[in-house]
Amino acid sequence: MIQDHRPYFVKRLIHHLERWYSNHFISPQLEALGPGHCMMKPWNVRVHGKHIRIGDNVHIVTTPDRMVSLSTWAFGEHQGRISIGNNVLLCPGVRLDSACTISVGDNCMFAAGSYVTDADWHDIYDRTRPVGNTKAITLANNVWVGDGAIICKGVTIGKNSIVGAGSVVTNDIPENSIAAGNPARVIKQLDPEKELVTREQIFKDTRQLEHEMEQLDRYILHRNSILGWIKSLVFPKRGD
Repeated sequence: MIQDHRPYFVKRLIHHLERWYSNHFISPQLEALGPGHCMMKPWNVRVHGKHIRIGDNVHIVTTPDRMVSLSTWAFGEHQGRISIGNNVLLCPGVRLDSACTISVGDNCMFAAGSYVTDADWHDIYDRTRPVGNTKAITLANNVWVGDGAIICKGVTIGKNSIVGAGSVVTNDIPENSIAAGNPARVIKQLDPEKELVTREQIFKDTRQLEHEMEQLDRYILHRNSILGWIKSLVFPKRGD
């Protein structure tokens, strides 16, 4: 659809349904889930295993064909842990798989299809043995992981750094860097003197943010009707 034909009250009803579903079905599966979370289509979020913690104001965006998956695995001496900080964005198709430790700082952003794994998942020489080698992963504050990028075991990514789309990160990335390629290497340095506006700024006043989003929806959708919405679904025309 080119336009959103839903009436205002329908969109708000869906918003409240998504929030209820997140609190009722997703939150109990987590060790912690901070306030201010927003999950779009949370029925497409998959959580497996214990020791998964999420901070405040997380935004998780999913689609039916691109679920978001957070998984920790326990096998023998291995026990996975995932810790996600405040104001983090997870886009469709993001996967975090842990048999050791994945630590994500505040204000990090994961573009669609990015993958973070702290294990080999099978031993190199005994391929009947699950998990294999593991090593903790740390993403500092304000890291941005590009579309389809893969973060491998043992990697530390410094604050403010960016991982380019499709990159495979096998070694540490220093702070204030842009890295890309397979294997990823630093291709540019960010200017540490230049102001960096992070996702934290969005949530300075969450009540005001909620009010502004509600007023924007009301303005954009105020002319929509139930009949027009149904017609756009059943008999769509060019431009809908």
